Amino acid sequence: MRVDLLAGTTDTARGPVSGRPPRVGVFDSGMGGLTVHSEIATQMAGSELVYIGDTEVFPYGRLAEKALVQRVSLVMDQFIRGYAPDIVCIACNTASTLALPVLRARHDIPFVGTVPAIKPAVALSKTRRISVLATMGTVARDYTHELVAAHAQDCEVNLVGSKGLASLAEAVLRGETIRDEDVLAEIAPAFVGEGDSRTDVIVLACTHYPLILDRLTALAPWPVNWIDPAPAIARRVAALVGPYETGLPVSVPRALFTQRNSLPIPLLGALSARGFGQVGLEAIG
Repeated sequence: MRVDLLAGTTDTARGPVSGRPPRVGVFDSGMGGLTVHSEIATQMAGSELVYIGDTEVFPYGRLAEKALVQRVSLVMDQFIRGYAPDIVCIACNTASTLALPVLRARHDIPFVGTVPAIKPAVALSKTRRISVLATMGTVARDYTHELVAAHAQDCEVNLVGSKGLASLAEAVLRGETIRDEDVLAEIAPAFVGEGDSRTDVIVLACTHYPLILDRLTALAPWPVNWIDPAPAIARRVAALVGPYETGLPVSVPRALFTQRNSLPIPLLGALSARGFGQVGLEAIG
């Protein structure tokens, strides 16, 4: 079962957009933000969506913290200059926990980030045993440990750093075959305990992971509640944008990627199936 809960953010609403559709940027290190993009498209019909994936340097987990913040700032500076979004969603836990303060200081638009949904997981758990499935970088962040200390004192929280699950999800979108045993090896440490004291909630603390949620569910050693952040992120974006006029002409959804080589045909098909009418490459720097 998928649960769509998420912690909030600190931005404030900017009021209604009038005379044109709101322009929403959705950013991720790769393809994971597509899960959030789809939810925003559903909840904000008639808005203008622009997706940007920093595929040139994916995955972000391999970057040092300073280099990651510099890279995200560089991409966002260029994106905002070129596309003038009304709001940007940073659909990446790793980037959110490090770069959001810098982005909010540099730009006069709201940014919505995503962080591990510890508090909702605690509220949902019956066994008081939850796992947070995330990238190695997110697991290591002080912010993640502070969330656990603040909201999960009566729970046993298992922080599971995955080295390769995001890349496996990307491979699926690119039309590659991935092995069940490779997926299971990444998620197995999130399942601990026995009987009534075993894990019953797993936080998907990377937006890539819901891309293969059906695979995760099928391979799970036992049924759990998976917390997918995308619907709650979309609700937060919609709330910050506020009311807007619908029925206005809207350009087709656009997707931009920073890699310099062409996109594989299966990925182009996956993007088309998600409603993207324009897909392009955009060099950064």
